[in-house]
Amino acid sequence: MINNRKLLITLLAVCSLYFCVHVINNSGTPVFRELQQSGRNLAALEANLDNGPLVVQDSLLSAEPTRIFKNSPISVPNARDASPMEKTIPEKVLDIIKCMDKPMAAKTQQRGDYWVLYNYITPEKKFRCHESITYTTHADYSFMDNLVPLLDRWRGPISIAMHAPGTDFQNTIDSIAYLRDCVDPLVKEYVTFHVYFSTKHVPKVVPKHNNVLTEPYNCSLTPPFANVSSDQMYKAQKKLLYPVNVGRNVAREAAQTHFILPSDIELYPSPNLINKFLNMIADNKGPLLSKNPKVYPLHIFEVGGNQQVPETKTILKEMLSNKSAIPFHKNLCPSCHNIPKAKEWQNTEETEGLHVFHVGKRNGKYIHWEPIFIGTHNDPLYDERLSWEGKSDKMTQGYALCVMDYDFLILDNAFLVHKPGIKLYKKDSRRATLAAKTNQLIKKIIFPELKVLYGIRKGCAV
Repeated sequence: MINNRKLLITLLAVCSLYFCVHVINNSGTPVFRELQQSGRNLAALEANLDNGPLVVQDSLLSAEPTRIFKNSPISVPNARDASPMEKTIPEKVLDIIKCMDKPMAAKTQQRGDYWVLYNYITPEKKFRCHESITYTTHADYSFMDNLVPLLDRWRGPISIAMHAPGTDFQNTIDSIAYLRDCVDPLVKEYVTFHVYFSTKHVPKVVPKHNNVLTEPYNCSLTPPFANVSSDQMYKAQKKLLYPVNVGRNVAREAAQTHFILPSDIELYPSPNLINKFLNMIADNKGPLLSKNPKVYPLHIFEVGGNQQVPETKTILKEMLSNKSAIPFHKNLCPSCHNIPKAKEWQNTEETEGLHVFHVGKRNGKYIHWEPIFIGTHNDPLYDERLSWEGKSDKMTQGYALCVMDYDFLILDNAFLVHKPGIKLYKKDSRRATLAAKTNQLIKKIIFPELKVLYGIRKGCAV
């Protein structure tokens, strides 16, 4: 009887031990399994479980850190353990796009014929790769009056590359300081500034990134970008071309988020676009499930100089009907922004949220379409041999997108509006000459390269 009792106790002890080990291995320490699977060494953990709470942060785990509490083998479930109904929108987005966070590090680096100061002036807010969309853009300091109205509608991260050769550099820094200290706290909160200039036009003094804005700006001073004329700028005095695609690529590559909106600083987005877009991505339905690479183009419009930028599609439709708004570049290059199903889009009523209105392609009558779209870091970059003055600066990227069979998922309730003022055609002989030279460069050198690198597809053209 005694031997049987001992045997029973032993069996119960073994079963209890097995049960505990099973619980710990299967639900108690999922963070350990994740760390082991990702090749991380547990010795790198900076705290001991007996010494208080331990926080392990990893972009592959969740939007929130997993906490292991003192004297407890049980952890709070992370985003990947939660059921779909329990997950937040950012967690659902992370599950779908599976992006990786990257550090926002300041660095000085040569890029072809340019020096680039990456992350030269950084914002207070930082975003993980799945938490937002970054509006990426470019400018010189004469365009800085657009930043606040852009930011007021965007309310999210902006990555901007500033062209600042020679004496334009100090005016650029002063303009940034004025906007951060004197105009709108959103600038300091959301905007990352990169600075670039030609190796032949290096400023006389370039402070290190941690010494560039050490003193508050004197807000009684007039900002350099106020009423500046182009002939006052170093760039104009030296007859420099504006390297638009260098700026586009610098701002894009430095963006912290997976989704990016490469655009121009004078194009203001419809409000609340970030939240609506991420909700759509989290739903992950219909055309979003296509295996083709995809981008999300936005309709673009111009409004009269005395008009307010419309807040909603409903207001925009009214302005289109009374001619106080027109499609972008209608008077300059209609085919460049002739977006598929444009008339149908304008006749469709506004709805809640954001959805794919139409899946288009850059071929047929849209063969020279220059879409502006929400995309990702996987999309082709812009050719840095092309300048703003020479035009056609986005055409080569458009060819690559076409050959790679991209789907253009046109959004129904989102749009961009240019800074108020209808554009009219003005004859510019210097720019016409540069455009002719650019066309020859594309035809004889760049296009043959693109055919080798990306291939050819029927219906695709530069």
